[in-house]
Amino acid sequence: MLPIGDDNSGRRITPVVTYVLIALNVLVFFLELNNGEAFIRRWAFVPARFLADPAGDFVTLFTSMFMHAGWIHLLGNMLYLWIFGDNVEDRFGHGLFLGFYILCGLGATFAQMAFNMASTIPNVGASGAIAGVLGAYIVMFPRGRVNVLLGRFVTPMSALVVIGFWIIIQIFSQVSVFTASSQTEGGGVAYMAHIGGFIAGVILTFLLGGTRRALPSSRLYRY
Repeated sequence: MLPIGDDNSGRRITPVVTYVLIALNVLVFFLELNNGEAFIRRWAFVPARFLADPAGDFVTLFTSMFMHAGWIHLLGNMLYLWIFGDNVEDRFGHGLFLGFYILCGLGATFAQMAFNMASTIPNVGASGAIAGVLGAYIVMFPRGRVNVLLGRFVTPMSALVVIGFWIIIQIFSQVSVFTASSQTEGGGVAYMAHIGGFIAGVILTFLLGGTRRALPSSRLYRY
């Protein structure tokens, strides 16, 4: 079940911040490809390293949000940001959306770190911040229609179903990690970051007034 688009008929502004975020993620990924593992280890977030020197490693809280582990990781994240980010930005406005995105990314990072403080594995990805965008979308547009690719067919589905199914998968996947009989220090998917980012997104949406419906342009005075 792969989302490929949604209804943008009510969008009022050009989602400049969403486009810039996508461009930055792609740019940083090419820097990773060109500079190799040393670049990744320097700018990725490593829980144990951060806790040992928070001030010295502070910048990685932000740089890690724009790094990815491979093409599939990058393209999947950017697809979700492309589909859902523009509508959330439209409701928040450019500046507030950028702050919201960064805060969700931070919430995701700290959620993942809280469950694996001793880890020396580099954490990378925009997934946590984008999970926050999904949290905002499901609050703002629960009845929005999302076009989903099911096999060879495109089917419109409720955002509540599409995003709700996604977060349920993340929760069950994290539970399976907790209950695994043996856990190694190998890399993998940071499900707790997805859950933490999503929860941060839902909470921030209410705190920042994202639940207020935007006025139609015909009911606005233009100066």
